[in-house]
Amino acid sequence: MTDHNDSSVLFGNGDELPSNSSDNPHINELIGQLSRRQVLTGTAAMGGLAFLGMALPQTALASGGTQTTQHLPKPRARLPFGAVPVGRPDEIVVPPGYRASPFIPWGTPITGRYPAFADDASNSARDQAEQTGMHHDGMHFFPIDGHRGGGRRSDHGLLVLNHEYIDAPLLHPNGPSVTDGKRTSAEEVRKEINAHGVSVVEVRRDVRGEWEVVPSPRNRRITAATPMRISGPARGHALLKTRYSPKGTATRGTQNNCANGFTPWGTYLTCEENWAGYFATRDSNLPRELARYGLGSTSRFGWDTLPGDEFERFDATRKGPSAIADYRNEPNHFGWIVEIDPFDPESVPVKRTALGRFAHEGLIFAPVKPGRPLVCYSGDDAQNEYLYKYVSRDRYWPGFSDGRLLDKGTLYVARFKADGSGEWLALDIDNRKFRQACKVAGVRFADQGEVLINTRLAADVVGATKMDRPEWGAVHPDSGDVYFTLTNNTARTVADAANPRVANAYGHIIRWREQSRDHAGTRFRWDIFLLAGPQSDSLDPKGRPLGADSILASPDGLWFDPDGRLWVQTDMSGSQLSSGPFGNNQMLVADPRSGEVKRFLVGPLGAEVTGITATPDFRTLFVNIQHPGEGSTASNLLSTWPDGPGRRPRSATVIITREDGRRIL
Repeated sequence: MTDHNDSSVLFGNGDELPSNSSDNPHINELIGQLSRRQVLTGTAAMGGLAFLGMALPQTALASGGTQTTQHLPKPRARLPFGAVPVGRPDEIVVPPGYRASPFIPWGTPITGRYPAFADDASNSARDQAEQTGMHHDGMHFFPIDGHRGGGRRSDHGLLVLNHEYIDAPLLHPNGPSVTDGKRTSAEEVRKEINAHGVSVVEVRRDVRGEWEVVPSPRNRRITAATPMRISGPARGHALLKTRYSPKGTATRGTQNNCANGFTPWGTYLTCEENWAGYFATRDSNLPRELARYGLGSTSRFGWDTLPGDEFERFDATRKGPSAIADYRNEPNHFGWIVEIDPFDPESVPVKRTALGRFAHEGLIFAPVKPGRPLVCYSGDDAQNEYLYKYVSRDRYWPGFSDGRLLDKGTLYVARFKADGSGEWLALDIDNRKFRQACKVAGVRFADQGEVLINTRLAADVVGATKMDRPEWGAVHPDSGDVYFTLTNNTARTVADAANPRVANAYGHIIRWREQSRDHAGTRFRWDIFLLAGPQSDSLDPKGRPLGADSILASPDGLWFDPDGRLWVQTDMSGSQLSSGPFGNNQMLVADPRSGEVKRFLVGPLGAEVTGITATPDFRTLFVNIQHPGEGSTASNLLSTWPDGPGRRPRSATVIITREDGRRIL
């Protein structure tokens, strides 16, 4: 997620307005109680490693100086690279022996007429619809032989990536045209709409070992205007009916696509994060499905200020006696997980409403065996929001299962307890405890569709635990333990012995282990894997302060490689990025076995490091660099990466390989 004050914001900043006024407990309160026993004594991580069944460091096993390891064989290094130092270069820095090459930057032609990127940003809206979008984010590599999942080709595949948002001052030659707070150019706004969404790009390694874009009918842009269908319990609901879709079964576009997911049957999932700011409403009394999601009277980019149906849909103000007279329900079409079949360019993307409506950061799947339910997790990326789990009603069968598994199931929200235990609370109108909680709270839902359209309110009602901006998640490929980044939350202003930082400006990583082997149960055990921050205010997985090779702040992206190493990407902003001890945003690698953490990559000026995937042979790593030179305008370039002096900064994918051609690690 991008949490910055960028100059593209025309009517307010890009952050979602805080909207959780419930009395539910905050995770910091629970961490505080846990800290009294563990964190402040430097044993939280080791205690967590023990309860998760992992090997403790030898220093933790020593007793009275009698334990010795001198006769034990030295284990093979799990992080065999030289740590990259903190710095503020306007380039990509990786360890010696590695190479990082920019690939498919914003504006790369991939479809149709293949219009070249114009250095002065003079490409048309139509051009942009056939080029990679702006601000690359989550992505996944699908081997070309992986149409039903499980492909193994490492030299040819589909790279599918999100485009979170746009910087209007760079997208247009001289910035956006605005008069009296209103947009004046339909062409400019269409270009902005087309710069959002998802790109499907066929890529191949050539005879020299270099990656290239393949001219292919599979190449495709999905934008904020692409027709889509709605499925699941909310399909056809009265709260989804609009002038465009009087039956509430169809919609247009996906936007603010941050992290992602991919299914066992070989489809891509893009996640709609801070979508609320794209809409405006002038109604004084907002229904809960708008108020609880932070809609305001002005929109982020002002698309709603232009005439015409394609723009008026971003104005949620009531204009008639019924929903199909206006777009009062249009915001309810966003905040969902969207499934895309990357192998079928004619397929219609599907919004899967059973997975809930909120600011989805991403979607990750637990390991699944044939004949067992499908389980996946998602975080709601806003201050004081929640963590969710979905369990399918039907069973997964390789080669036969498809997206319908994501239409019928139970959505749960997490409650973390101070004793290190946790439970999943069902958001299901047929669940007795949920109905009782609604009765106590005086909240009524007519049906399950309304529960899911109002997912945040339903989570408030059952007493979920408020979290510090849940972002990316990852599941350990061997243990099945679930990790999530909690990026930061500066709202807390009072420090105490249990919460030594006045506000959680640095963030942390939480993890849990489900008590049921198939992840489908309702009980788990949790601990803190890492507390981010400077050396003076942090804890690594061994319970020690982070060192010069590992300090970080605002952890965001997470990904496990095939050998169970956790890759962590950061999204710092403001003074933390410009003058703090952390340098530019970075990517680190953590080993849950040993607790070692090392910095692998430092990004260019002003950029967020986000999005990561690899080829099955783990010889190519793809990493996204978003908004280099954030805040730049055509006349004031704060970065010139990746094209060099005098050129506009462009978000891009970076291809990382070893110079000797071997596996990344």
